[in-house]
Amino acid sequence: MIPIQTFVGATILILGRKLFWVFVGAVGFVLGMDIASRFLQGRPDWLILIIALGAGILGALLALFLQRAAVLVAGFFSGGHIAETVLSLFGWQLSLPAWVPFIVGGIIGAALLYSLFDWALIFLSSLSGAGLIMQSFTLTPQTQALLFIVLVVAGVFIQAGLMKRDKGLGRKK
Repeated sequence: MIPIQTFVGATILILGRKLFWVFVGAVGFVLGMDIASRFLQGRPDWLILIIALGAGILGALLALFLQRAAVLVAGFFSGGHIAETVLSLFGWQLSLPAWVPFIVGGIIGAALLYSLFDWALIFLSSLSGAGLIMQSFTLTPQTQALLFIVLVVAGVFIQAGLMKRDKGLGRKK
């Protein structure tokens, strides 16, 4: 499943804003995979993959047909996943229940994505994509942190360039 996770991470790292529904679908896929992996330990990988695909398709359909709701849902789950990933990558241990950073990150992610849609989408998808890619590799903590930051910055610059190009093309018409 690591190649799939890396591919999904790279896709949303580069195209998260441009293909919003892909970003929301990827968030649903990752969330479905995480939840299925936790609750279905010891079950076949194909079952976990089917559940993850179902959650991803549901997220993509939500994004296509109910964009405003999808923005809030994607922002919440992406923010929660980012909070968990950052805590894990940097080895931070909190004396709080595990769900608290997820909820706090989710609220921040939903608020950011709703109020600053384009830039928040670029930033959250870059963070999410970089986090997914980093989970695919075993590196030293320092190398992981450096590569994570490099991937996030690269994702932001690539997507900002694509946004500028798209908006520039829109003005010429």
